[in-house]
Amino acid sequence: MKLYIIRHGETDWNKEKRLQGQSDIPLNDYGRELARITGKALKDVHFDYVFSSPLSRAYETAELLTEGRGIEIKTDERIKEICFGEDEGIPAFERRETFPLFFEDPENYEPAKGGESYVELCKRTRDFIEEVIIPLSKQQPNATVLISGHGAMNRSLMIYLKHQGIGQMWEGIFQKNCCVNIFEINGYDFKLLQDGKIYYEEKEDAISGNVYVIGDAIRNGDK
Repeated sequence: MKLYIIRHGETDWNKEKRLQGQSDIPLNDYGRELARITGKALKDVHFDYVFSSPLSRAYETAELLTEGRGIEIKTDERIKEICFGEDEGIPAFERRETFPLFFEDPENYEPAKGGESYVELCKRTRDFIEEVIIPLSKQQPNATVLISGHGAMNRSLMIYLKHQGIGQMWEGIFQKNCCVNIFEINGYDFKLLQDGKIYYEEKEDAISGNVYVIGDAIRNGDK
């Protein structure tokens, strides 16, 4: 079975570098454009099943990616973005002393009040893979499945599929808006086929001050 894991398009909070988490912020016009471009690039891929986070930015991305195909989009709470609790909506630069641990030392990251830990995130996404994706791969090995999700949530899916731990959460290719990851799934046998590919030319202001927007938070540097 082929599994496509895709990040949502850009939102206004992405541009403003606000911690987004589970706040239901919609795509902006540029985000919709990215989703449409990505959908055109994948027009020859037949998706048998589409799953999405219930947050509107991921759901609309899935709608635009599959526009005109008549495919049902199923939502699942387990593939929502990580929750930042009281920090949601706050510009990340206001949390410079504590937030870098989110990327640089995931094992020691402690969420704000009401927020979610990496352990909690990884548990619910692991449950989704083991209860939905793996059984589907056994029942329909020739199917192609799409998951439309978020920056941290997608990484939690990917470290499971790559047999990695939380400490390796942000290793590898930087995951941009509407990037496409592809895995081959055969029961508990997982193989990465494509990592973080984008199908659009980035605008000149996509990178500003060496701060990279990742959709649901921001990250300093180029790791």
